[in-house]
Amino acid sequence: MTHRLVPLLSLAALALSVVLPVTRAAENVGGWTHAMAIVGEPKYAEGFARFDYVNPEAPKGGHLDLSEMGSFDTLNPLPAKGDLAVGLGLVLEPLMMATEDEIATSYGLLAEAVKYPADFSSVTFRLRQGARWHDGEPVTVEDVIWSFEQTVENNPSRQIYYRHVKSAEKTGAREVTFTFDEVNNRELPKIVGDLLIHPRHWWESEGPDGEKRDISATTLEPIMGSGPYRISSVRPGDSMTFERVEDYWGADLNVNVGRHNFASIQYTYFGDRNVEFESFKAGDTDFWSENEAKRWATAYDFPAATNGEIIREEVDNPYRSVGVMVGFIPNQRRARFQDQRVRQALNYAFDFETLNRSIFYGQYQRISSYFHGTELAASGLPTGRELEILESVRDKLPERVFTQPYENPVAGDRTQLRENLRKAVELFKQAGYELRGSQMVNAATGEPFTLEILLNSPIIERVALPYTQTLKLIGIAATVRSVDSAEYTNRLRSRDFDVTYNGWGQSLSPGNEQREYWGTEAADREGSLNYAGIKNEAIDTLVRQVVLAKDRDDLVAATRALDRALLAHHYVIPSYTRRSQPIAYWTKLQRPAELPHYGLGFPDAWWMAKER
Repeated sequence: MTHRLVPLLSLAALALSVVLPVTRAAENVGGWTHAMAIVGEPKYAEGFARFDYVNPEAPKGGHLDLSEMGSFDTLNPLPAKGDLAVGLGLVLEPLMMATEDEIATSYGLLAEAVKYPADFSSVTFRLRQGARWHDGEPVTVEDVIWSFEQTVENNPSRQIYYRHVKSAEKTGAREVTFTFDEVNNRELPKIVGDLLIHPRHWWESEGPDGEKRDISATTLEPIMGSGPYRISSVRPGDSMTFERVEDYWGADLNVNVGRHNFASIQYTYFGDRNVEFESFKAGDTDFWSENEAKRWATAYDFPAATNGEIIREEVDNPYRSVGVMVGFIPNQRRARFQDQRVRQALNYAFDFETLNRSIFYGQYQRISSYFHGTELAASGLPTGRELEILESVRDKLPERVFTQPYENPVAGDRTQLRENLRKAVELFKQAGYELRGSQMVNAATGEPFTLEILLNSPIIERVALPYTQTLKLIGIAATVRSVDSAEYTNRLRSRDFDVTYNGWGQSLSPGNEQREYWGTEAADREGSLNYAGIKNEAIDTLVRQVVLAKDRDDLVAATRALDRALLAHHYVIPSYTRRSQPIAYWTKLQRPAELPHYGLGFPDAWWMAKER
């Protein structure tokens, strides 16, 4: 399972993976099963009627208007190129689909059944008879194999993610087998099942311009899929509209009952979050996921919000299975950020408590773990199996991992901030810097210590600008630069930044994606999610312990050990989060009486009121 993270935790944007105990599905060694559960057992038995959280009587119809920040210049999700449009999961489908009322459990979608041996050295999927593309052609084993091959060939991050898949072969008329070069990695069958399948015949034919399509390139031609919606119109960079496929092949599957209720869904893009909110207030957007404390506290005094036409809720469901680290990330590919004392000093200069009181209305909490808010977060001093794992790399870790629980500096008043800044100056001194007049400079070269904070929108400026003013008190000339989404994506991929504000969402079942976040191999690869440029032998070893954990207890211990090692090196200046999601929506939208335990079920399980 993967969760994508955006600043201030708008969970509508959060994809990650898993390694957990052997389950009943796994115990069905060598036999076909309808589901894969890596945490516990599948909730729904074979032949189940529907998911519990959907409304099987939900009316079909109506148009859903949604909004999105930024822009887009490609509709091809496979290569790591361009600024990808949202909503393409409505068009393309995976072999297996996850539920929102279970952790890391998938049920058959394009594949009707799955099997794998006791050592997890391979996985075989059996495709459904009748699965077809929007042009009526059947979904084939060849499509699956081709999709996998194109994914790893054209997307560097997927190369790491699927690095242990040795081969993909046709082993029956409707069967495809993936063989692994690593055994006892319980998440490999699951992440292969998450693979989005593309129509080979469509990509290898000519487009409207008479030229053969290229799946390795960006495109604004509406792509073909097998899913419940097709792309009906595209206004490049401005809006995307999807219409429900009336003869969708999977409409009557138990995994789809009560879902995909809107006749059409449109995403409109905005360059300014405040303008986007005005669209919601005017009724041009139907649903709003709030990410600004001040707006949530003060801006809902307009007529529709006060007379009951808009419903406001704070929902903790999406956070029940999500841990998070988000904050200011120094780029260690820049020499001045390679000393961990410098990075620690930058944390001493961040006054979260004052920000929380003055602009966040006390709604946030400081992040203190890479798995914040979950049982996977380290606390206290390591003991038991966690300590045993850390001892195996003790000579490669700071001694404080074993003697001091991680704590963020606490400010909130002038006295405490002054003390924190004294500590920051001392850390800079230990790292070879000194204050000369009002400038922090390299003691050997006299070069001033400067940094630019790169943001993908102005929304974080309210946090970054006060931070730069505090840094100025210790002689650091810091600037803030907000750029559009396309430039931000390009600069992030090419590592063209000093410090950026970003983060990582974590599931309750971390696994192979940790290599992509913190692994040495990902550090120098353009486009990887190792934003910080971490290259650390001990962390590589601990990541492997997570990936190959033999059971749930071992996974928890290994993840907490990894968390301690990451925190001890001060790779991120942690910012803040909240453990509930504020949402607002017009009453013409209706939702299940009970939302799924781990999500909102939006938009697939919501519907439009008939009378509207």
